[in-house]
Amino acid sequence: MKINTPLTKNKISRLNVGDIVYLSGTVYTGRDLAHKRLNDSLNNSEELAFELSNQTIFYTGPTPNRDHQVIGSCGPTTSYRMDDLTNLLLDKGLSAMIGKGERNQNVINKIKETGAVYFISIGGVAALTSECIKEAQIICYEDLGPEAIRKLEVEDMKLIVAIDSKGNTIFENYKKYMR
Repeated sequence: MKINTPLTKNKISRLNVGDIVYLSGTVYTGRDLAHKRLNDSLNNSEELAFELSNQTIFYTGPTPNRDHQVIGSCGPTTSYRMDDLTNLLLDKGLSAMIGKGERNQNVINKIKETGAVYFISIGGVAALTSECIKEAQIICYEDLGPEAIRKLEVEDMKLIVAIDSKGNTIFENYKKYMR
């Protein structure tokens, strides 16, 4: 199924665990350090460099690009590392996250409460994923290097719905979905 950002509650509500989607549109990158800064900014009532409402964050720290590339290898980071910093972002309107691996029950509950979605990308496909990225621009926290927040324009990024807006998780019954 092809879907485009921004990911509204209406679009998300039609997704179910195990669905394979091809995501196109704007996606923001962000890992541990960027999440910490975003949370600090929100807690201090500071304006963010981008609007969180209906946005998607991809947990990645891309490698440097070569001259002919938009971005270097860009694979998913283990998502549980952001679990302690996720709920505030979901409360402020973040609608989707892309990463790899399981999330804690607190995050699963917040995904359900806010009607968000969590996608997984297969680890080890960083070079292939970077081919889906058509534009990349650092928008804040440049001092974090690979962990700076980038605005990406993606086309047909292949993802799997791992936690749907109803709180169902692929990790409960992964054999059913991973055949």
